[in-house]
Amino acid sequence: MSKYTTGEIAKLCSVTVRTVQYYDTRGILVPSELTEGGRRLYSEDDLKKMRIICFLRELGLSIDAIGDLLSEEDPSSVISLILSQQEKALKEEIDEREQKLKKLNELNSGLKSLNEISVESISDIAYIMTRNEELKKTRTGLLASAIPLSVLQISSIILWIAKGIWWLFLVWAVVAIPYGVIASKYYYRKVDYICPKCHKVFKPKFKEAFLAKHTPATRKLTCPSCAHVGFCVEVASEKEV
Repeated sequence: MSKYTTGEIAKLCSVTVRTVQYYDTRGILVPSELTEGGRRLYSEDDLKKMRIICFLRELGLSIDAIGDLLSEEDPSSVISLILSQQEKALKEEIDEREQKLKKLNELNSGLKSLNEISVESISDIAYIMTRNEELKKTRTGLLASAIPLSVLQISSIILWIAKGIWWLFLVWAVVAIPYGVIASKYYYRKVDYICPKCHKVFKPKFKEAFLAKHTPATRKLTCPSCAHVGFCVEVASEKEV
């Protein structure tokens, strides 16, 4: 089994020799062996214990608290719990940082697509990013609700062509028309638009929004604030009408 001197264990744990000696005097890391010349020697178990002590110190625990913890009847279970909690906290921190990185990448991509960069354009991109998740939920919900209707449509067309059963297609049409109106009104209530000219957030009239040319993320609308006519960016509405 490996043996470590005070200097070696200090180097492996990235602490000073004085720190290792101090832990010895406090009784929380007593060397497994002393040579005839009084030289401290530490075992593999001592090294593991030292790493745990260093970790607990990084968490802010005092020397007295660490001493009390290590003197417990079953210190490993308590330390294991602390490690689990720390692991959970680190994972949450990583998730949070990944979300921030995602937002930075989205902002950077948005800025690259602009001919001119202004405070207003950055503000628009930031606002869109904050509302993206809500808009995604709205679109996902609508898509999920439309799946049964799409299945009915495909099935009715196949039966009409293969077996001449046309009435099922009629059922689909009777259901699809009111569904389309209801879904359109629901989506209209859930979204607003940002004018690329004056950067105002607005909600157009339903008829204008319904009939407007559009892409997956924009609609060609007339801004009520500056009268600009062009493709406005779609965002989740903060207040439903």
